[in-house]
Amino acid sequence: MTSFAKDIRPLFRDVDVDHMNDYGLDLSDYQQVKDNAPEILRRVSSSDDGVRMPPPPDAPWTPAQVTIFQQWIADGTPA
Repeated sequence: MTSFAKDIRPLFRDVDVDHMNDYGLDLSDYQQVKDNAPEILRRVSSSDDGVRMPPPPDAPWTPAQVTIFQQWIADGTPA
């Protein structure tokens, strides 16, 4: 089973956390990521540069990273 601490938090680089804090979303906070998981998934799996997270020029998440995030949601977003 996945967990936020073991599998999800490490997906977010410190620069991602800092960037999203400017928008009121703390990617290092379990509850905030859990509450926003569908939108985060939409953004990390998007190929639209205007939507995707992380934004260009940073590389998008790999399919394996997206799969881990999807599995975490399917597992019930465990801490």
